[in-house]
Amino acid sequence: MDLTIVIPCYNEEKALHDFLPALVKICSEKKWKAVIVNDGSSDESKQILDSFQAEPFLNVIHHKINRGYGGAIKTGIIHVQTEYLITIDADGQHYIEDIEKLISTIIAKDADLVIGSRKHLKDTSWLRSLGKKMIRGMAKIFMNFDLYDINSGMKLYRTSLAKRFIPLCPNSMAFSEIMTFLFVFNKHLVVEESIRIKQRVSGKSTVTFSTAFQTLYEILNIIILFNPIKIFLPISLAFILSGLFWGIPFVLAGRGVSIGSLLAIVSGIIFFMMGLIAEQLSKIRGNIIND
Repeated sequence: MDLTIVIPCYNEEKALHDFLPALVKICSEKKWKAVIVNDGSSDESKQILDSFQAEPFLNVIHHKINRGYGGAIKTGIIHVQTEYLITIDADGQHYIEDIEKLISTIIAKDADLVIGSRKHLKDTSWLRSLGKKMIRGMAKIFMNFDLYDINSGMKLYRTSLAKRFIPLCPNSMAFSEIMTFLFVFNKHLVVEESIRIKQRVSGKSTVTFSTAFQTLYEILNIIILFNPIKIFLPISLAFILSGLFWGIPFVLAGRGVSIGSLLAIVSGIIFFMMGLIAEQLSKIRGNIIND
């Protein structure tokens, strides 16, 4: 397969000693390319990566300052020239051999995105598990999809589509979820394939409970961007119905019209009109993205 492995790296000096030789070995055997983005690491990651620069299939890019997980991946995707790309982490938790499984799946199902799913694995932290459930729950309310591990760091993409959507993706840890939603919103085939996970070699995950709230905020932005009526219509109906239920008893009792009920109804109408305008802008933006 014409494939490039994109790897964001931030302060992973201990993991790189084992990870890089394994990466070089499989890329040599499979004729794959690799792009590693050092995201402003403050440890010895830069020096270790530079020592592998002589490998012809390996492209090492350095950020002068830390841009975030999504920012590193976006830089890597920009430099990909192959038909497919796969993202994996530099912390040594992913089995490089599992790339073959995702390749088989994307070919067999003619998919556009294959997610390396950890559904069969137990989360190490109940906070992370709760955060993932919050994200999946909100996403399922507003989107029609049945995906489990939307924030997996191991994903196999069609490069042309990934490059099309990266301007809409954040630089934060929410990159994985938002990129997945962009594929779903634009009716591209997204499937999952189970993968294995190793114990982290060193350091600790930067994913926290606050990351979940940040991701929920980014999801809300994407929903308003692509399907705003799903946000504005329920708000509009809630205001209009509450205004009617509040005002009808006043009218029936001959006490005139309640100012509060009129305010609620007018607010509902305003939200509805805002939703219609946002929907039209969303369709225009969608046409531009898909051209």
